[in-house]
Amino acid sequence: MTTGSRLCRVAVDAMGGDHAPHDVVAGAVAAVRGGGIQVSLVGDPDQVRAELAKHDVEGLPIDVVPSEGVLVEGEPPALALRQKPKASILVATGMVKQGHADAVVTMGSTGGTMAAAAVVLGRTPGVERPSIGGPIVGLAPHTFIADLGSNVDCKPAQLLGYAVIGDVFARQFWNIKRPRVAILSVGSEAGKGNALVQATSKLLSESHLNFIGNVEANDIPLGRAEVVICDGFVGNVIMKLTEGLGAALSEHLRKSLAGKLSESDLDHVIKDVYDLNNVVETMGGGPILGVNGVSVVGHGSGRAEAVQRAIGTAEFAVNNGFIAKINEELSQIQQLVDD
Repeated sequence: MTTGSRLCRVAVDAMGGDHAPHDVVAGAVAAVRGGGIQVSLVGDPDQVRAELAKHDVEGLPIDVVPSEGVLVEGEPPALALRQKPKASILVATGMVKQGHADAVVTMGSTGGTMAAAAVVLGRTPGVERPSIGGPIVGLAPHTFIADLGSNVDCKPAQLLGYAVIGDVFARQFWNIKRPRVAILSVGSEAGKGNALVQATSKLLSESHLNFIGNVEANDIPLGRAEVVICDGFVGNVIMKLTEGLGAALSEHLRKSLAGKLSESDLDHVIKDVYDLNNVVETMGGGPILGVNGVSVVGHGSGRAEAVQRAIGTAEFAVNNGFIAKINEELSQIQQLVDD
């Protein structure tokens, strides 16, 4: 796919992630070979070019953009942005802001990526804080959940904004005409939940969204709603529990089925169970929600295939006008939030 009559230009943070730059470069090369994409690899020039030399890239639309420093997990994002103004994620995000790229992709620090996106690209009108969200339960591949940990304390207006973003996500990425929107609570009955849930429910019920009320955590794998909203504290707990169950179940099956299945069949079953519960890792990445540009962040442990898929996600978001559609939807509910 292309953006208009030209290639989709993606700035890739070559230094982000546990396996950078080796797997990042390999995934970027694979994405470009698939067609429709032009990649700028942002990072230490010597390291990036050394990795590129391992691939046949003659004639491919790939260039190297120098940067200095890397934002890593655990660093306070605001401080890191000040101390490392030429870090790879900042340079890559700046390329989008300056119009030199259509999207940025990284497997690096989620906090640093969100901070860079918010500061450099700016927040979408109507969004107080950017968030991360998307499908995290493999048994419900068409269920978008937000927030997943970027905002552990949320206000009702923020959750309403995330619901609108999820609604656009479901319609654009999954072609669902009228997504069912729900809020995660301790009971499905109306009125159940804490003050945040009840106040948010009131806003959602007054919006144009297809709000179906409360759902419980055990409803998520059953696909009872396409958009499930919660604060980042709850969302991150759900995501980590799901990932932990995937790892633990995989190990349990390996022990209990050893000798009962062939090695190839056993590996297939274990991989299927693991992938169903580690969607973020296996699907590459998802866009930062609520910023004025396409910024896709993947799982830090993602390998080359995950990088390739994350670049594909960025291309899809660009070519389908994801950000413009979110802006349009949010502007329609701003009056409701203000009231």
